[in-house]
Amino acid sequence: MSKSDKAFRTITEAAEILGLPAHVLRFWESKFKYIKPMKRGGGRRYYRPEDLKILHGIKHLLYNDGLTIRGAQKVIQTNGVKAIARLAESGGSVKQNPINTPLKKRAPYEIKPIRWPPHLTSQHKIVIKRIPIDDLAVIIKQVTKVRDSMRDRLRKKR
Repeated sequence: MSKSDKAFRTITEAAEILGLPAHVLRFWESKFKYIKPMKRGGGRRYYRPEDLKILHGIKHLLYNDGLTIRGAQKVIQTNGVKAIARLAESGGSVKQNPINTPLKKRAPYEIKPIRWPPHLTSQHKIVIKRIPIDDLAVIIKQVTKVRDSMRDRLRKKR
């Protein structure tokens, strides 16, 4: 027997609906003042349907848009809680207010150059890039040549 859409949900049910662990919901309660589940005797949490919409919106901001918690708080402050709840229904992205500066998204990773030890010449510096698979064999040959030349240099110094 399933509950109606207007029924209150326990933290376990809300976590299953959102696909998140229950401790994440408790953590979000401490970070977002807009999430206030009703508490009954014994401290048991019951989430209203409005709470679930807000949680869906926050999840979208954090996981899909890549915002930090602070960034999500700023978006909620700027656009309001109702816009975040609507975000969950539409599945879209929150449009930034043109007056405010847009928030930066968090990059999944950052590509940085690798710096070799200073005693090596500058020709041995390598920058990591996305490389087509066809060029990989050529690069491996070049790296092998550099390795062999370094090995020869070290043998001559001894």
